[in-house]
Amino acid sequence: MRYLTDRKRADGLGSAKAGTAHFWSMKVSAVALLFLVPLFIFTFGPMLGEPHDAVIAYYSKPFPAIVAVLTLIVGFKHFAEGAQVLIEDYVHGLAQKILIILVICLSYAAAAAGVFAIARIAL
Repeated sequence: MRYLTDRKRADGLGSAKAGTAHFWSMKVSAVALLFLVPLFIFTFGPMLGEPHDAVIAYYSKPFPAIVAVLTLIVGFKHFAEGAQVLIEDYVHGLAQKILIILVICLSYAAAAAGVFAIARIAL
């Protein structure tokens, strides 16, 4: 029976080499959302309850459309990375890989659908 210390078990495995990049990506997207979400609320809020034609005319302007698109893209990117961290923490084996792929595909699909919808309105 082999008794190994924690250091001996980890020795030679090295790092995953992606932790720092992932950490900074999450921090940058969180700071971006810190500015984008209030901008989105202030541009989207006045249009709640307005007639369809007024909303179409409003989102035909560049500023509200750009804010909405940036919020969608950064928000879903942040969601995908956060969900990946949760899955890595609580799910293991093949199910982990499948769930990460599904969450990333779901995030990209939702972001693409939102960007497409806003582009249809804005153009």
